[in-house]
Amino acid sequence: MTAPVVLVLPGFQDSGPEHWQSHWVREDPATFRRVEQADWDRPRLRDWVTALDDAVTAAATPAGGPVLLAAHSLGCITITHWAAGAPAAARAVTGALLVAPADVDTAEVPELVGFRPIPLRPLPFPSTVVASSDDPWCSPGRARAFAAGWGSRHVELGPYGHLNADSGLGSWPEGRTLLAASGGHDAGHRARTP
Repeated sequence: MTAPVVLVLPGFQDSGPEHWQSHWVREDPATFRRVEQADWDRPRLRDWVTALDDAVTAAATPAGGPVLLAAHSLGCITITHWAAGAPAAARAVTGALLVAPADVDTAEVPELVGFRPIPLRPLPFPSTVVASSDDPWCSPGRARAFAAGWGSRHVELGPYGHLNADSGLGSWPEGRTLLAASGGHDAGHRARTP
């Protein structure tokens, strides 16, 4: 079986060098590819969805291998909008890890209003929502509601804030295990254990 490509989708203002997403891309660039956005500080829904669609299409061809998605915060919400449009490229996605989805429906951040409302339709691929019990951007109840609406498995890790660089996760091997379980693939987990 062809090894999966993992597309890494940071959230608003990108993921800095100590974020688990940046660790993954740095440690295994053959497997993990960051989806670059034209403007991390002034996100536009159409632009972010288009960048994701282009990245999935590029990753899936010509080899046609499986694609996994590893998203954080606004990256999770981008996936739900993209999937709601039922793009043909979604067939290449075999799973998604949706970490600390940002509740943009309640966040009073002007730059994020264009991502409202958050779609709550089942995703067309297996997925896992990973939440923290004290995330300032998403309450535990909303994280559970997102998981239910998206047809996702729900995992609550405890008090880790927004599950970003400030959470001290480092390379976050547990996240790689959750990613692999989301898509049924190794997902670059080679010889790593939580």
